[in-house]
Parts: sequence; structure tokens; C-alpha cells
Amino acid sequence: MFGGPSPEHDISILTGLLALRELHRVRGEALGLYWTKAGDFFQVDASTEAEAFLEGVPTGSSALSLRVGGDGGFYTPGGRLARERRLDIDAVIMATHGGPGEDGTLQGTLDLAGIAYSGPTVAGAAIGMDKWAFGTLVRAAGLPSLPRALLGPETTSLDFDGPYILKPRFGGSSIGIDVVADLATAKARLVTNVHLARGCVIEPFRSDLTDVQIAVRTYPRVELSAIEKPLRRSSTAEILDYRDKYVGGEGMVSAPRELPARLAPGQADEVVRAARRLVDVALVRGVARIDFLASDEELYVNEINTIPGSLSKHLFVEPVLAFATLLADLTTEALERPGHRYSAAGADGVVLRGAGSISAKLA
Repeated sequence: MFGGPSPEHDISILTGLLALRELHRVRGEALGLYWTKAGDFFQVDASTEAEAFLEGVPTGSSALSLRVGGDGGFYTPGGRLARERRLDIDAVIMATHGGPGEDGTLQGTLDLAGIAYSGPTVAGAAIGMDKWAFGTLVRAAGLPSLPRALLGPETTSLDFDGPYILKPRFGGSSIGIDVVADLATAKARLVTNVHLARGCVIEPFRSDLTDVQIAVRTYPRVELSAIEKPLRRSSTAEILDYRDKYVGGEGMVSAPRELPARLAPGQADEVVRAARRLVDVALVRGVARIDFLASDEELYVNEINTIPGSLSKHLFVEPVLAFATLLADLTTEALERPGHRYSAAGADGVVLRGAGSISAKLA
């Protein structure tokens, strides 16, 4: 599944098409589930190219509906000559970057529909998407983190000096990030930057720190990738931006990088230790990418991407992990370790039998 009503809609399509094409190559029966910007679902052919989505839904796609409950699933519509049909789906490989595809909204819907899926659970997705909640958990776990605060119109002071970096509280990638010199400018951005409308976290901007990241997968066991240092396309850029990460044709696969990263002595061990700790702290499931900020003397946990671009397939090089194997393991994990199992244990009617009249309670 890919797309969705998210600023990361386009890169989600790229990740989804990469996974769809590889699954179709090795399994043959893979289905492409396209989630439009308007929130509708369509089945698309496995041979579809990225350009086909420029005008919206690719030609020849079939409309689908998603139904929850006992008969939950994806359905093709019925008509005069055919009845509606539920798609026979083993599991959904999630390539839904950002927005409701990565914050737990879609995960919760699939749970209610009884559909197995890869990637974060509802709770893990919500933690990863909320930069304030994730940062709080990082600090509570004793892991190094830059100071972070919530920024609002009423903010009059901060416990750290500028310059500052502003990030959407609920957002992925680098979309909506601003670097400003002072608090007054930061507060002005709350009005002019639409991506900060649902909340904004503010941190000290450290131009001496560079990005370092590592991927982790949780099936068949917890395994870490090589450590990567993404490179900025321009030496004058303040941050690693959306263009650095994704503009190049294959998502994160084609972005410039140093892999494996050359780090200060002992720093690789610190990255690995922190990443393994975060598997439990952030409820990691499937494949996630953990981003750090580093200099030769310092290392800080920055954020987590619970459904990373290209599913971080390019980072598993020590040893090399075939993309087909990564996808197969995601599928098996989705089936063997469901995101959630609902239970009505304890709802035995005792409370209802002794409840009495509702009208009497209102009186």
C-alpha cells in the first residue's frame, strides 16, 4: 500500500512501486493498493510506473472500498453483472510515508478490518510521528538528546539559546522544517508555515552536527544495518532537506551518502547501543530508520522514521540483505506477530445486570 493524504505522497509512491515490483517478480500475485490524496483506494497494476500518477489515479486502475468489522477487508464494487468481491490478501506491506499512513490512523483501521500489515503498530506509529513524545521517551531512557521544547504563541522564553530549528510536531521527513535566528522569528513562523499548524517543536540549531542514521529490522530477530552518513547536495545547505533525501528517482536509494559512515572512534558502538535500546523504547516493528546528529565529540538521538523511504533496503549491506528477503520477512512478521489482537475479556455482563435505569442515573 502506498500514497495517502500526506505531504510525502509522492515519495510513498516510489517506495510502494519498488516493493510492488519486487514482490511481483518473486511471488507473482502481489497487488498494488494505491491510496489517493483524497483518501480513496484503488488497485493498480504491478507494472505501473511513477509517471502514471502525475495526473492522479493511473488509467486502468480499479476502485476499492475498505470495510471494517467481521467481514472487513478491501472490496471491489459490485455492478449490474457482478457482485462485490473481497480481495484475498495475506498481508499488506506498508509504504505509506507520513500523515495518517504513518501516525497510527491507517494501522488502527487495518486492525479493525482484521488485515495483517507490516511496520509499526498503532502505538509505535503514534510515538514515532510525535516528535515531542519521542524526544521525551528518548530522554527518559537515558539516551543523549538535544534540548527540545514545544513552541506556541504564548512562549516567552526558552532554556537554550538560538539559532533555532523548528519542526512540525506531527510530521515526517524534512518537510516544513525552518531554521531561524531568534525567538521572535520562530513565533512568526507559526503563522506563515502551514506545516506547523498542528504543533511545533523547537531545538537549538547546531551547524556543527551532521546527520548519521541506521536502520533496524525486528524479524526474524533484531538486526541492524550499516551506519550511513547522508550527504547534502549543496555545501551551503543548513540541513539535510527533502531534496537531498528523495529527489533522484529511487527515493533514498539514489541519495548521496557515505556508507558505511566514517565516525569517530567508539561512536559506531554508541549508535548501535542506542538503536537497540530504542527498539523497546519506541515499540519498533518491521523496518525503521533511526536518525542521529553527530560531531567528532558528540552524538544525539534525533528522531525515528517508522516507515522509511525505500524501506531502507539500501542500508543493509553488512551483510547484504536481498530486497526480496526483506519483503518476505516483513510479510511473515505481519502474519506471525499481528499489530494488535482485540479482546473482550472481562465484559461478562456483570456491570450491565446491576446497572439499573439509565434515566434514574441522569436524574
